[in-house]
This record gives sequence, structure tokens and C-alpha cells, in this order.
Amino acid sequence: MSGLVFDRVSVRYGHGRRGLTAVDGASLTVPSGQVVGLVGESGSGKSTLAKSAVGLAPVRGGRVLLDGTDVTRLRGRHRPLQMIFQDPYASLDPRMTVGDSIAEAIPRAALRGRTARRAEVERLLEQVGLDAGRASLLPGRLSGGQRQRVGLARALAGRPGAVIADEITSALDVSVQGTVLNLFREVQRRLGLTTLFITHNLAVVRYVSDHIAVMHLGRIVESGPTKEVLADPQHPYTRELLAAVPRRSATPEDVGRVEEDVREPADPHHPPDGCRYHPHCPVGPSVRDDRELCRTRDPGTEAASRAHRAACHFVTAPSTAGLEAGAPGNAS
Repeated sequence: MSGLVFDRVSVRYGHGRRGLTAVDGASLTVPSGQVVGLVGESGSGKSTLAKSAVGLAPVRGGRVLLDGTDVTRLRGRHRPLQMIFQDPYASLDPRMTVGDSIAEAIPRAALRGRTARRAEVERLLEQVGLDAGRASLLPGRLSGGQRQRVGLARALAGRPGAVIADEITSALDVSVQGTVLNLFREVQRRLGLTTLFITHNLAVVRYVSDHIAVMHLGRIVESGPTKEVLADPQHPYTRELLAAVPRRSATPEDVGRVEEDVREPADPHHPPDGCRYHPHCPVGPSVRDDRELCRTRDPGTEAASRAHRAACHFVTAPSTAGLEAGAPGNAS
């Protein structure tokens, strides 16, 4: 399997003052055969970064490399990347049978002849835990969990070098979310799929990911091995995300305090200078007079020299070799 690299990727919608830079020079590495969980609040640019890799978002700068090939330049050709979308009800054509939807994703050069393609569809359905007889059904005859399984089968049909999973359980009933996650993790490990897993749920990231990257206002602000980042977060934004997760022992008063502490996110149309998190940072210049440089200097330029490649001026140098420059999950 191939490694997936986002190299200083920028995505901008519109022009002039009304334009929006949804992703701003973000760099991220998904090592071959591993899962990188990408987290951040709504509007941080997670899904936009993912869409840049599959041709669904306009890349204005940077590259998306898969096994050294810039996939953003593969015009009109089959891309060796597949995406599993958030909404299983909208990701499948309601007028096409399940089998036809999966068969459509199989590269023409991979299999020829109806018999061979039909057999491949049946194999893929069985691989995701669905009976081969489901191939003749329309998506409307399936449950949400079953449709998401079809979405996974369709992604595998494309013979991908890497897979992007975008909030694949958030639109499902709680009762089936765990089943779909277990299936995804089993398939990923069995096939060794290189995977970018996007979610806002830190518990899910802990469960499925080898590495974690945290995104804020279009930039990666912290990244590293999942266990290390969640156990010892370096960036204030990451610590805020973890603090906002209700604990099992939390009282209603605790949850209420978390809701009160949630700040209005910054306007992506007018991102602040310097560190983009500084207006909301609980240890930044708004509360500490000795940290005025946060208002003017971008901390991302020296992130490679810090623990977890954190985009924060006040993080110490990494203490372990696993967090050296070039390790998985390069910060922007």
C-alpha cells in the first residue's frame, strides 16, 4: 500500500474579499498501511482537505501525493484514492442497484466481462458482511448501516492505494455505529489500508487511529502517535478539545460548565494574524502579557522542532526520536 502526503495544500473558494481559504498550507502524512485520525471542530477544514485529494475541492496550492504521484494532476483518469462519505443515504444513486453502484467503481482494466465483475461485486459484499443477494436491491431497501457497508465495498472496488473515511458513523443510529466501526477497523487491518479517518469524536480516534492530527482554521496545529497526543497534548487547542469531552463520571454541573466554556469559533473569512488560536487561547496574549508574539508570528513555521510538531510558540522541543521532523503527521 502507498503513503498519502498532503504537501502544503491550500483550498480557496471564491475570489477577492468574499473568498474563503478553507485550507491554508496544510501538510500531513498518512504512513503506508496505517490510520491517521484527523480531528477538529466544524469548519476547521477537515472534510475540505479530504476532498482536495479526490478532486472535489479546488486545490489552489500544494500537492497531494500518493506513492510519489501528485493525484491532483490526474485529470480525467482513475484516481487511486477512494472516499467513504458521511451520509450513506446521499452517497449512493437511489436509481442504481447496489451491485451496479459497486461495479461502476471497478476500474475497467481490472476486470472484463459481466461474469467476472458480478463475481467481484459478490466478493466485496461478503467482505463487508453483506449477503451477495443484496446486489440486486436498490439503496432504499437497505438500512443506514447497510448502506455504509455498501459505501465501504464501493471504495474497495476502486482498488485504492489509500482510503479517506469522512465521519462515516456520524449519520448513523448510535446502535449501529459501533458495528460499522468494528467492521471498518477489521477490514483496514486485514487489507493494510492506508487511511485518513476524519471525525470530531476523540473516542473514535482513540479506537481506530495509529496517529492523530488536529486541525484548526485550515491548519494542522498538532500531530503525533495517538496515545502520546491524547495522553500529553501540547497545543492549547488540543487540550481544549479534550477538556470538552464529557467524562463518564461527569455530573450535570460539569457538563454545563463545559457548554459555558465553548467559545464562538473564529471567522474563517477573517483569520487573525500570528497564531490563529490566540484570540481564544486560555494561555495566550489575552491573559498573559508576555505572549504578545502570538498576535504577530505564525508558530507553524517552526512546528517541526517542537513536541508533537505543535504550532505553538511555547511548546518545548520533542523528547523522543519518534517525534522528529519527517515523522507521520507533519504540521503546517
